[in-house]
Amino acid sequence: MLREKIKTLVKDYYQETFSNKAYNPQTDAVRYAGRVFDEQELVNLVESSLDFWLTEGRFAKEFRQKLSKFLNLKSYRNVILTNSGSSSNLLAIAALTSTKLPEERRLKPGDEVITVAAGFPTTVAPIIQNKAIPVFVDVKIPSYNIDTDQIKKAISNKTKAIFIAHTLGNPFDIEKIQAIAQTNKLWLVEDNCDALGSTYKGKYTATFGDIATLSFYPAHHITTGEGGAVVTNDNELAKIITSFRDWGRDCYCQGGENDTCGKRFTQQFGTLPEGYDHKYVYSEIGYNLKMTDMQAAIGVAQMDKLEHFGERRRENFNTYQEIFAKYEKFLILPQATDESDPSWFSYILSVKPDAPFTRNDFVKYLNQFKIDTRNVFAGNMLRQPAFTDIEYRVVGELETTDFIMNNTFFLGTYPGLTSDMLSYIADVTNKFMAQY
Repeated sequence: MLREKIKTLVKDYYQETFSNKAYNPQTDAVRYAGRVFDEQELVNLVESSLDFWLTEGRFAKEFRQKLSKFLNLKSYRNVILTNSGSSSNLLAIAALTSTKLPEERRLKPGDEVITVAAGFPTTVAPIIQNKAIPVFVDVKIPSYNIDTDQIKKAISNKTKAIFIAHTLGNPFDIEKIQAIAQTNKLWLVEDNCDALGSTYKGKYTATFGDIATLSFYPAHHITTGEGGAVVTNDNELAKIITSFRDWGRDCYCQGGENDTCGKRFTQQFGTLPEGYDHKYVYSEIGYNLKMTDMQAAIGVAQMDKLEHFGERRRENFNTYQEIFAKYEKFLILPQATDESDPSWFSYILSVKPDAPFTRNDFVKYLNQFKIDTRNVFAGNMLRQPAFTDIEYRVVGELETTDFIMNNTFFLGTYPGLTSDMLSYIADVTNKFMAQY
């Protein structure tokens, strides 16, 4: 009864503190992203705190089950929850270095991974951190995804994997890239952090590669605050990824479980004594990158809203298309990949080289009126301070990547945007364009 009273008070608190906050363009910023929630997220969070089960527990299992069902995976055990999307990327690449994989497919120091420089740094960082060589390929506009025609040119006898994102929710050319990966026996890793809910030929992204990664940072399609996941339909890869996430231990028991394999004290590993406790056998050089149950409790509530969130993102994207269509003389508008239905992370625009204003002119004007904008992450990653001295290879010229670095930005599509906010963006845009 006491717990029910607390939940009722939490609902009252939500109504008093968070609901029905009217937008005021004079004082309120139009954010590019933000958390969208109702009373259920708060109730779950408080209920989890009352359980005081601080690592993965009942909410984590339910969250994994909901993600598994949404993506139509074999089992909830094929969803490995993490503390961030960036950690998920690290685990995805680290898993490919495991000695449990066939020798000819295992990622070793000096091997190559094909990727792009026009993206987020923690897609590339795990390649470097695992002593592999990133091979950079240019991208194409208006999809902003990898130039598929250049991938074959990038393959060498050292290539082991392709690791790329569905840029801002827009699926890359999955069918062609899958075929290239399969023909050349390459791992395909989908960075799906910006694309949860996007589809290609009617099937959700994050289900085409050998491994895919998700992020639940507040800017993404659902949020747990910090948090992420790695998903795979390969049971062996799932065990390897779990091992790397959980200190590198060989045991795959869930929190609170013991002797799941039935052989806890009867096996031989390395030069350890026979029958050494399997819970303390380490077969990988691992990390501790787990999610807490309180984070998962928020994710459970967010999953019930995911499809609605995707609908809102698509609606907001279409509104932007109407706003900016009359300015195509100056701007390049985004375009969905053929046979895809993106759940857009954001609305991406490029200012044409012959426009009478620059990208910076436009975004400064928008920001002056409290309208959030963002550049496309790192621009050209190879021009970032952290990446200037890395070992890498480039195929062709990164001309479009440099163009994006200088001319491209994005606006928010997140579900918290209201019609008043979008109308305000249209008004400010019209005033800016009227100068030209």
